Amino acid sequence: MKISPRNIIFHELIGLRVEIINSSNKSQIGISGRVIDETANMLVIESDKGRKMVSKKDVVIVFYLPTGEKVKVEGKVIVGRPEERLKKKFRRW
Repeated sequence: MKISPRNIIFHELIGLRVEIINSSNKSQIGISGRVIDETANMLVIESDKGRKMVSKKDVVIVFYLPTGEKVKVEGKVIVGRPEERLKKKFRRW
């Protein structure tokens, strides 16, 4: 399945370019780079300044799709293991 704005929360996030646009931790705002690892609660982002670990539940993330599209996602929607997100049912997405 090709990644699109409609299915991004069910898709693999590793390898996508991201930017943190809002966070409860103000020092994380503006972090941008590539997702290199994902756990149930954290994203590991490789930026120019090194690797940064970002809590999913506390941020709003912009994902840059390979097609050039931007998708804004609230981190609390993607909390959980990637394989478990496939099983979840989302009301508003």
